[in-house]
Amino acid sequence: MSQGLYFQLFSIHGLLRHEAMELGRDADTGGQIKYVVELAETLSRHKKVAQVDLFTRLIADKRVSADYSQPVTQVSDKCRIVRIQCGGKKYMRKELLWPHLDEYIDKTIQFIKREGRHPDIVHGHYPDAGYVAITLSEYFGTPLIYTGHSLGHPKKKRLLNEGMRPEEIQKKLFIDHRIAVEEEILRNADLVVTSTSQEVEQQYGMYRNRDLARYAVIPPGINLEHFYPYYRNMLPSVQRKEESLMAYGGVMEELNRFFIFPDKPLILALCRADKRKNIAGLIKAYGTDRDLQAMANLAIFAGIRKNIQEMGENEKEVLTDMLLQMDRYDLYGKMAIPKKHDFTYEVPELYRITAERKGVFVNCALVEPFGLTLIEASSCGVPIVATNDGGPRDIVRNCKNGILVDPKDVKAISNAIKRIIADHDLWRNFSDSGIKGVQQHYSWDAHVEKYLKRIEVFDRFGGREVFKRSAQNPVGERLIRLEFLVITDIDHTLMGDDAALHELLDLLETHKDRIGFGVATGRSITSTQALFERKGLALPEILITSVGSEIYYRSDAFTDKGWQRHISKWWDRKKIENLLTSLDFLELQEREHQLPFKLSYYMSPKNNRIAKINAILNHNKCHCTVIYSHDKYLDILPHRASKGKAVRYLSYKWDIPLQNIIVCGDSGNDQEMLVGSAMGVVVGNYAQELETLKGKRRIYFSPENYAAGIIDGLHHYGLISRS
Repeated sequence: MSQGLYFQLFSIHGLLRHEAMELGRDADTGGQIKYVVELAETLSRHKKVAQVDLFTRLIADKRVSADYSQPVTQVSDKCRIVRIQCGGKKYMRKELLWPHLDEYIDKTIQFIKREGRHPDIVHGHYPDAGYVAITLSEYFGTPLIYTGHSLGHPKKKRLLNEGMRPEEIQKKLFIDHRIAVEEEILRNADLVVTSTSQEVEQQYGMYRNRDLARYAVIPPGINLEHFYPYYRNMLPSVQRKEESLMAYGGVMEELNRFFIFPDKPLILALCRADKRKNIAGLIKAYGTDRDLQAMANLAIFAGIRKNIQEMGENEKEVLTDMLLQMDRYDLYGKMAIPKKHDFTYEVPELYRITAERKGVFVNCALVEPFGLTLIEASSCGVPIVATNDGGPRDIVRNCKNGILVDPKDVKAISNAIKRIIADHDLWRNFSDSGIKGVQQHYSWDAHVEKYLKRIEVFDRFGGREVFKRSAQNPVGERLIRLEFLVITDIDHTLMGDDAALHELLDLLETHKDRIGFGVATGRSITSTQALFERKGLALPEILITSVGSEIYYRSDAFTDKGWQRHISKWWDRKKIENLLTSLDFLELQEREHQLPFKLSYYMSPKNNRIAKINAILNHNKCHCTVIYSHDKYLDILPHRASKGKAVRYLSYKWDIPLQNIIVCGDSGNDQEMLVGSAMGVVVGNYAQELETLKGKRRIYFSPENYAAGIIDGLHHYGLISRS
């Protein structure tokens, strides 16, 4: 680790920036946004770290700030926020991002190539980013770290218990897909970072692949420069910053306009407008307890809002209910529900004002994986009343700073608050213990030290612990450095002359720093692997198989999922097969030749047969490509799939210009690949069906047969000089 590590952190959904965070704006812009930004900033300051890039989604939408449309934001000399566009530019909730993540991966690879350095560590936050991180880890052979923040299985269980129908959960949240991705992450992750032991035992314990991952319990930290104790402002020697004074004044003015008796102790809640946060339970606890109303005021900061009617259903319902409860219990003059707050300056002042008034911070969420606001409040000296679940248990055990309650027991909530406010000695003990406990257990510097120590154990960084990609020869690391690419058909092009084949492979090995090698074939991946094994040859780094319907890297275990997603649009294999059953001149090929994105027949050549097939498919609006080769094989592929389109996709993904790619073939199923913008080579033993390509621009007909023709083509285009 002496040269300095390059970290890529991924947090794709939500509105992410490092200043004036809009936490609580919606369900996707919660505490995890602050978590990843502060982790990135603190990590970048460590002497063992060279660079931290925090990747998120680029959003250019007039409904949100223009900050989110900046491709790169320089946070510090070693920390950047990098925004990659996918799925258009409009802001969308995280559940709608799933179909666009492969586009995100491809564009991230392009970014990596332009930067000229691949990551040493990839760290995904939340399952969408975990999916992205899996693929990048596979391409570049890097350790994969994952932080879930919240998990699908517990969420599904909770929603079912609340009476939501399974089909409704699926339709709105795509929860089963999310859980499947989380299972895949656990299978691939080298380290899963959690905030609490309960998260490991009870939440990840619900997953089938729970035992396939290593876990590290590393609680998040807070910025102690912002969240300092309330009494520091009372010292005569302290010179407060102008921003702090303005924030203090703004918060006081906002609170005082709600309260008849503003000097009472303050009960503070700060959370998103979400049913899980149980705001209704807190208001009921306060509204049904006259003694508590006499003792203290209640302030609930439930995110940022302008017009409730324009917000999402969940937020709208929660905020509307807050207003109705305020009216039901007649809490005017006792309860504040401000519409906005600044997280950088106003929130720390809000905690300190609560402490100055000898108040209490309350988080009575139904489920709380961690509870970052609890340690923020405690760091400023505010005692807490918190739900007896997850993170709050660890926080209270470590800091001895408050009381845990059953969030569904409104009497327990009000009694706990009254007990702390009424007993000044207890308030003081909780306040002092909280300040000391947070400083000891919950600083970002301590988090980063534990985080880096856990990573040091991997063999890549001098440790003895093998990470899951450590034995892999990463194809991505090589492809981002290539200048040229040679893609060739196998049968009757690459194969046919063993002496010339070995000469070609020796040449490619000699020039491997500049030239990559791949095949594009009608064969399946299994058939391709078997052929190379019989010949005693190593597989090429790129394998375009089944007439361009599949792309692999080095083996069948490493498929290009981005290509699969790309070609799946509009593809309906079953519909096409049903439409062609009436054609007696078509014979389905054997099962091993049938694939999810390829329908294959035997067909003898006769006039108008291809035209008849195309007429049926076009009339029924089937988006597909029909390829006929060697007067025998008929393959029907998705409209977006073919050898040539696969080559163009690889050019785009790995940022290798088409004019730097040589494609070589001998038959009709190579034609579409040969007529593109790449440099085409037709070997001397070509089939008659390619005769029409003679004289076309950028297509060279070699007089040499098989692999000798490919070598001749390399000389012709100047990739390799003639000896």
